[in-house]
Amino acid sequence: MNATVSIFTEIPETLHESLKTYLEKHPDWDQNRVLTAALSLFLLQNGDSDRRAARVYLETLFHHC
Repeated sequence: MNATVSIFTEIPETLHESLKTYLEKHPDWDQNRVLTAALSLFLLQNGDSDRRAARVYLETLFHHC
């Protein structure tokens, strides 16, 4: 089962603008997909090499709508 948890957070305006620009150029991505990919990659690089984070990262990266 793949559970989803909502996160509410503030990000710097410059990051938000960059995200908006990216999403305009890549309509197959959405905000949730970008943040999931970014968070899972961060955890892969800085965590305990958890295979679950790797799986989420790869599934998110290669998911096609």
